[in-house]
Parts: sequence; C-alpha cells; structure tokens
Amino acid sequence: MEQNFDICVIGGGIQGAGIAQAAALSGLSVALLEKSDWGAGTSSKSSKLIHGGLRYLESFEFGLVRESLKERRILLNIASDIVKPNWFYLPVYKNSQHKSWQLFAGLSLYRILAGRKNLAGFKRLPRAQWKQLNGLNTADLETVFAYQDAQTDDRALTRRVALSAQSHGASLLCPATVISAEKTYKGYSVRLNLNGDSKTIYCRYLVNAAGPWINPVAKTITPTPPMVDVDLVQGTHLEFTEQLSDRCFYLEAQQDHRAIFVMPYKGGTLLGTTEKVFSGNPDQVNPSPEEIEYLLEVIRYHFPHFNHKPIKAWAGLRVLPSGDKTPFSRSREVQFAESENYLAIYGGKLTGYRATAETAIKRVIKSMGLEKRRRVQDSSKVDI
Repeated sequence: MEQNFDICVIGGGIQGAGIAQAAALSGLSVALLEKSDWGAGTSSKSSKLIHGGLRYLESFEFGLVRESLKERRILLNIASDIVKPNWFYLPVYKNSQHKSWQLFAGLSLYRILAGRKNLAGFKRLPRAQWKQLNGLNTADLETVFAYQDAQTDDRALTRRVALSAQSHGASLLCPATVISAEKTYKGYSVRLNLNGDSKTIYCRYLVNAAGPWINPVAKTITPTPPMVDVDLVQGTHLEFTEQLSDRCFYLEAQQDHRAIFVMPYKGGTLLGTTEKVFSGNPDQVNPSPEEIEYLLEVIRYHFPHFNHKPIKAWAGLRVLPSGDKTPFSRSREVQFAESENYLAIYGGKLTGYRATAETAIKRVIKSMGLEKRRRVQDSSKVDI
C-alpha cells in the first residue's frame, strides 16, 4: 500500500466518494478511508431522490435549486441506468398550507430554473383523472399538480462514484477506522485501524467528509481544527412490500404541513421522511415509535385503503446548521470549515455531491498552491 498521498479523505459516503473522484481526476494521489462500507451511513438512508428541491424555493434558496437542477440533468446523463425520471403528483386540499396559485407560481419558477430539456414541464391534472391516482383521498381536494424529478439507488450511486475514483487512481481503504491524526510540517500523519491492523499513512492535505461523525472525527485531530456548530437531524423512512403506485406523490402532512414523499421502491413502497433533532452516538440511530406513527397517519389520511404494515423502518442523520428554526426550515447549503492543510464538509445533498466535490477540490488545490499545475477536471462527462 502506498503510504504517502496528496490527499486523505475521511468518509466513504457520497460526499467523500465525490471528493475522492474529483481529486483523482485532477491527477492528485488520494486515499479514501471508510470505516464500514461505501454509503453505509446517511448516503444509504435518504429518500432516494435526485431532485432540484422544489420546497427550497419557499426559503428563497434559488442558487441551491438552480445548482441541484443542473446536477440532476448531469446525473441523468452519466448514470442513466440507476437515475431515472418519474412523475411526482402534488395534491392540494382546502386545508393545505400552500394554495394552488402559490404552487403554480413555484412550479413555474422551478421550470424556469431548470431550463429547457431538463424535466422542466408540469401540468394540472383534470378532475376526471383523479380516480386514476391509486385511491388518493379526494375529499376537499381542490387540485392536483404533476411535475418531474428523478429517483435513484443512493447506495449504488455512492459505490459507483467510489469505484470511479478508484479507476482514476484513488486508493480505497475499507474497513479503515481513523484512530487519530496529527499535523506535521508536511501535512498530516493519520493513524488508522485497517482490517484489524494498525497503520499510519501520510498526506499533504486532510479532508473530513465523515457526515454525522464529522465533529467526533475532528476531535481526534491534533491540533483540533475549526468546527461548525451543527445539529444532527434524524429522518425515518418506512418500507412496504405492497406497491401503492409506480409514480411518486409529494404530500403535505396534515399534522404539521411538512413535505412527505411516497415512492415506488424495490417493487414496494417507500414512505418518508421525518425530522427530529438527534443526540447521542450516530452509530445508534433508530426510528422512534412516534415517527413511525406519524408517517402511517400521513399515508392513511391520503390513501385510506393503504392499510398495510411496514416491513422495515430505518433512520439516517442529516447534518444541519444549529439554530432556533425547525429542522424543516433550516438551510441545506453546504458549509466548509478550513485550516492549514485541512478542509471539513458539513452537510450536502445527494443530488449536489458532484458540485460540492468540485468546490472542495478547488479549495484544496488553491490551498496547496497547485493552481498553475493542477486544475479540477470536469466529471460531468465521466460515466459512473
């Protein structure tokens, strides 16, 4: 095993894999360290959506939406076998928080930000077609919109990106648990447990992309690097063997007006997600009975006939800025923490992993003083 690298990336989720790929494409030697398996954490516990973030328009995050829509188009091109477009149906009831005119305006803006030939269209479903919506509750239903976004297998996507990084020269080290890292005059020495053996590797630059474990990892580094104050927010999903529909539904939870998705998944149905501030060990996150009942109430309200029991419930953790706002209202923009020869990536969306990686590697190359010798290679044409 080569022991000296330009960059060591800690965390084998979609963000870490994307950064390793971007580094390798740019001709840098890179080691990607993962303690269990590629995409085993948050990157396999998402809603499996490649989307522009329609609801982020409400918080005026237009830049994030525009970037996400651009990245959605790229992923549809370079991973077309696992990133698939689908129709999303959005019902509006008399008691819905967002009225029909507001959603029409939002979908119109979504179309403009997406640009031409980018799943940009939407439509209002005629009342005569409501009966075709798989038993959707039509009591007090005012209108139904349909628009397009995309779905994927999040863990498969993460593995593909990690393997792409490897094919361009990255070293994939797994299972590799970081024990400690220490700043040296040349960069960092990183002590890790690799397949049960203690190893030390050296790098000029250290990237922390450990997701929910990002600050615990930072605390193992000497001297302690800067950290961002964040909350870990738990999101629970339910799986059913029965398939409600081959299309997706974007529902407004009657309890608190949050967005809930119902989607086809592995021949059955996936329902999610919740948002609950989590405290404790990220390795021990589990769905709560309250979250499970919350999701079941949402699907029973909108689809009264769908009275099946879930076969599985699982939870993942988002990294969001700490604050007084509800988790649903907090920004999904990526945050960075930097010091000499160190960069940490806080948050990030599955859809935007490639753009996040490009930004991160530009910062790394600039910090290493390599702008004249290296440039970030465009991964938008690299099939994965």
